[in-house]
Amino acid sequence: MNTSYPPPVDKLLTYGDCRNFRDWPDYLALGFTREHVDDLIRMATSEELNWGDSDSLAVWAPVHAWRVLGQLRAAAAIAPLINFFKYVEPDDQWAPLELPQILGMIGPAAIPVLAEILLNPANKMYPRTYAGDSLCEIGKWHPEFREACVKQLTAAIKQAENNHPSLNGFILANLLDLKAVEAAPEIERAFVAEAIDPTIAGDWEDVQIEFALLEARKTRPTYSVFDSISEDDDWDEGEEDEMTGGEESQNEVIAPLFHNNRKKRDAAKAKNKKAMAKKSRRQNRKKKKKK
Repeated sequence: MNTSYPPPVDKLLTYGDCRNFRDWPDYLALGFTREHVDDLIRMATSEELNWGDSDSLAVWAPVHAWRVLGQLRAAAAIAPLINFFKYVEPDDQWAPLELPQILGMIGPAAIPVLAEILLNPANKMYPRTYAGDSLCEIGKWHPEFREACVKQLTAAIKQAENNHPSLNGFILANLLDLKAVEAAPEIERAFVAEAIDPTIAGDWEDVQIEFALLEARKTRPTYSVFDSISEDDDWDEGEEDEMTGGEESQNEVIAPLFHNNRKKRDAAKAKNKKAMAKKSRRQNRKKKKKK
């Protein structure tokens, strides 16, 4: 393994298993400055490290590296980290959750590139989802740019009928996190078009309650916990997939979210993304068998 990193960057190769850290360390106390940004980017995006021996400490070095980049507010890392989206699977327990946070910390300079990824239907679903999550994080880290982030997320909901329903569900969750009541008309239109998966962030009545537009539900929810991944889901490859029955498919779906509980929404988003990853891999296995 290539470990040619200068100090203090090389310390990250053995800094430790991130699962053993309750909170992010103050990496800047280790002596990191902007002069280390290029080497930190190289480490954060290293294929050798990211897909290395899962039992080694070095496999955690990219996580430490992108955290340092976030703490440094390193704008130079925006393009490399966003480009890295295309390699990140939703069942990765770290990158899908932390990269949006890092881009949120770095700030508004990332908005134009993230918006381009989110709004382009030619891009695959996972990168678009991460782009939406990143815009949400920027809006939270930098309240003065919340409006700009909401504008891009609302633009994505406007084209809901051209998006995968699950993507629209994640975008809706982002808008709810930003308390974007101004997006309510576009959200309602998307629900009328049946373009949003309600198992991710709720249905239209749930949204109205969270936006304080409705005091309580008027009807019983019509969606089931087992609707999270439907039989006619259309994936990135553009081919229809057929749900496999039994325990595997049932274990891949989750319960609806609860109002005003960010932690539950984040957990739901993460579980849905893992479910999508499993389904995507199953689809790829089917394709290989057909060849």
